[in-house]
Amino acid sequence: MLSELFDLLQKFPYQTAEVDGVKVRYQYGAVMINLQTPRLILRDYTEKDFEAYSRLKMDAETMYYLQDIQLHSVEEARRDFAEVLSDMKSPERKFYFCHMELKDTHEQVGSIGYTVEADTPVGKLVHLGYFTYPRHWGNGYTSEALKKVLEYAFTQDNVYRVTTGCLAENKGSERVMQKNGLIKEAEHIDYEWHDGKMKTRLEYRLLKHEWEQLQKHFNFPLQTTRIML
Repeated sequence: MLSELFDLLQKFPYQTAEVDGVKVRYQYGAVMINLQTPRLILRDYTEKDFEAYSRLKMDAETMYYLQDIQLHSVEEARRDFAEVLSDMKSPERKFYFCHMELKDTHEQVGSIGYTVEADTPVGKLVHLGYFTYPRHWGNGYTSEALKKVLEYAFTQDNVYRVTTGCLAENKGSERVMQKNGLIKEAEHIDYEWHDGKMKTRLEYRLLKHEWEQLQKHFNFPLQTTRIML
């Protein structure tokens, strides 16, 4: 079914759109991600999301632990967002990061998703990430969103292995991983230079069969993924 859908999408012509002065080439009719949890909507970015996208990734407090991908100017944000939209419509899509918003008010919470690092005969190897505005910390939104993203990755996107990590001092991020069953597989002492000092980094993983076992053990109900064309 999915292979037939993919073949069909290749027949759609490429289109161009202008995003805040930057032209983006994309494939009209490509599959768009739109996931829902009890409290959240996780969806692909659209041209109208530029201001929200740039504001989030330029917020120093939000990006404190992800300074390597923090944006520092509108011009940089334009280029970054143009690349996101272009990649999102590519048949060889690499970046699966979603706009995260509250279902009832549509207020932006943050962003969550993964980057495809390799596509192997057994499935995709991806690196997971997430970042949310500090005002939304402590509400369980990221854990709720991650549960849905993992479901999508393993059941809809042929993902075989998910890896992620955080600095050891970032206890909130580590709890999100643990709540969703990710397994700690490394602790790198004095591994990363951050905020003027060397810090320890933790690495977590989850394989597809490990995720499937979690669903059986905890009897997690799978919710239907909404895919819009």
